[in-house]
Amino acid sequence: MATVTEGRLFGKSIKRREDPRFITGRGTYVDDVKLPGMTYAAFVRSPHAHARIKAIDAARARKVPGVIAVYTSQEIKVGGLPCGWMLPGIKVPTRPVLAQGKARYVGEPVAIVIGETPYAAKDGAEAVSVTYEALQGVSDGKKAHQKGAPQLFDEIPSNQCFYWTIGDKAAAEAAFKSAATVVSQPLLNQRLIPNAIEPRACVASHSPATDELTLWVTSQNPHVHRLLMAAFVLAIPETKMRVIAPDVGGGFGSKIFVYNEEVAVSWASRTLKRPVKWTAERRESFLNDAHGRDHVTEAEMAFSREGQITGLRVKTHANLGAYLSTFAPLIPSYLYGPLLSGVYKIPAIFCEVWGMLSNTAPVDAYRGAGRPEATFLLERVMDRAARQLRLDPAELRRKNFIPAFTGGTPYQTPVAFAYDSGDYEPALRRALELSGYEQVRREQTAARQKGRYLGIGVTTYIEACGPAPSAVAGALGAGAGLWESGQVRVDPTGTVTVFTGSHSHGQGHETTFAQIVADELGIPMEQIEVVHGDTARIPFGMGTYGSRSACVGGSAIVKCLDKIKEKGRKIAAHLLEAGEQDLVFQGGTWSVKGSPDKKKAWGEVALMAYLAHNIPQGMEPGLEATSFYDPVNFTFPFGAHVAVVEVDAETGAVTILKYVAVDDVGRVINPMIVDGMVHGGIAQGVGQALWEHGIYTDDGQLLSGTMMDYAMPKADSLPSYVTDRTVTPSPINPLGVKGAGETGTIASTPTIANAVMDALEPFGVRHLDMPLTPGKIWKAVAAAKKK
Repeated sequence: MATVTEGRLFGKSIKRREDPRFITGRGTYVDDVKLPGMTYAAFVRSPHAHARIKAIDAARARKVPGVIAVYTSQEIKVGGLPCGWMLPGIKVPTRPVLAQGKARYVGEPVAIVIGETPYAAKDGAEAVSVTYEALQGVSDGKKAHQKGAPQLFDEIPSNQCFYWTIGDKAAAEAAFKSAATVVSQPLLNQRLIPNAIEPRACVASHSPATDELTLWVTSQNPHVHRLLMAAFVLAIPETKMRVIAPDVGGGFGSKIFVYNEEVAVSWASRTLKRPVKWTAERRESFLNDAHGRDHVTEAEMAFSREGQITGLRVKTHANLGAYLSTFAPLIPSYLYGPLLSGVYKIPAIFCEVWGMLSNTAPVDAYRGAGRPEATFLLERVMDRAARQLRLDPAELRRKNFIPAFTGGTPYQTPVAFAYDSGDYEPALRRALELSGYEQVRREQTAARQKGRYLGIGVTTYIEACGPAPSAVAGALGAGAGLWESGQVRVDPTGTVTVFTGSHSHGQGHETTFAQIVADELGIPMEQIEVVHGDTARIPFGMGTYGSRSACVGGSAIVKCLDKIKEKGRKIAAHLLEAGEQDLVFQGGTWSVKGSPDKKKAWGEVALMAYLAHNIPQGMEPGLEATSFYDPVNFTFPFGAHVAVVEVDAETGAVTILKYVAVDDVGRVINPMIVDGMVHGGIAQGVGQALWEHGIYTDDGQLLSGTMMDYAMPKADSLPSYVTDRTVTPSPINPLGVKGAGETGTIASTPTIANAVMDALEPFGVRHLDMPLTPGKIWKAVAAAKKK
């Protein structure tokens, strides 16, 4: 594959082409789909976290005006929702589409009601009578492991789905035995609840004439959705199912998975022979969308007398909820443990993870997915170590950096990953410069004398993007490949349609992919259309998650362009009666070296490819190409973030005064779009540090189930960020890109946490679990003042 170099559009900040339809209300979202004969679905959901279902009486519901049908698990005989990632010795509980025998978390669907209107369906759902026998529940993943804890499944003792390890236990133990200093820190990475602007929705329509099912759904990966639903749940041929994910208003990982509602609605449409629509209310999203994080961890780091890290030990109980969501086992295992080396040279690491069931909503990937948990652990322990060793936090990090490696030779960590390229000190240096680090430290000292408490937080991080390669993923338990597809079709007039297996739900693919194609073919962006999200139009693709779109999806498109240009060169050489090696392709024109007047424009070659009147003998007409790109490795973006906060000791309120993000995502296709991703990511990470928490009672009742109870970041709570970049191209893909969608979320949570704890240092407060709310901080300060 040819390496793509910067051109007239690559690397330029071009406004997103898709935005005008979004900001003027002309987008097409799933809830906008209206079909003749449409019916509507509402779900009866369990109010109990753990209960036996003794009886379901739908007689009164069926009499509600406008109610068409009521279905329970007795009627919907389909397969259980699949778990797509297996680990050695894993125990996977059956996850029914509608609860069977037991309800295991608040909000689990028990029945579906179909009505002529949304209101009739809701009235019918309220009229369904369910008799429950309430059982004791457990919501804490670590407590679920204890002797005597309520058991969710008889066949899964101690609620433990898996025990997973990575690293060298003996080497880690030896490092701790010889350590000069050991730093220990218990950590809670609290549960988060995703809240995309567009709630989940689906519309299913079955055609009796062809026996085809079309599902419009808020999905980040429509082909994977179709595969899992058709083959493993509904037991219908993939050729009889079409999945369309139109404009999708945000995903953050929560729209990767196959959910109960989508299957039930599809089954109902096939049964009733009418379209069925369901759109989640926000309360339903809180209850049933896959949650994120929820780790309880004990971490220990060993140091030499010189302040060098010599070992790391980690024990984590990962709360996976009541069932294993589509890729749940992957997140706290292979997307967590292999990132525990971070940007540091750590000779010995050993990590243990217990995957636990509890009476809570299932947990799966949420923006960053495993990497934020690993980064938070490392960076909080590094800050604790800096205080314990009496070293500056930035200097301790610099002292332990992996040396720069940018020549194509990867750096092998002790926990599986081999980083593609990295040079970590320049990013930290730049972040410290932009934040005025030394000056702020002086201001901090002066402010404390006046009763003001400033805190400075530093994080240096790395993440893994574009999961790959497929053969390795398969060996580690993946139920799908991790390649991506692309197709480029040139029309006779020279316009181009790009079909990508990636999916856009806010990332700006219609712009960035068009920039790549326009540069490579030398044509205006206006002549390029980018198509995604429809299994009937695009080649089989794996979708968008894990910051993979540019490095994997973009590379598949580049492979197509190589084929297109090669065929175009042959046609142009034939028309110009010149050797292929004598042609130069520039600005959309093939010309003969030394004879610039002998040339053929892009449009002329495209037209001849379809006329086929004068093309090389034996050549097939047409000008299009399909490619599948399977990367040989992940890419590994990295960077350094610095935050300055002020904590009001009288109220516990935290004010962010300054936030600096210096990221290295390799080469950047569109800086404006990358900045937008970083900005949004920081907001989500700050939200976790200061406000967000999915809180359950001990027995599984969700207390933070509305926007009134689940605090999220708002614009007036965040500063104007300072962003910058260093550029260390990835050597493993032709674009040299590394992935940018999750960097802000991964880095910002520990950055803010470190800053707040730095502000509280005069009070002797060493650690507080997130979120760092005013009440929690005020109590800690008040307790410290009493000592």
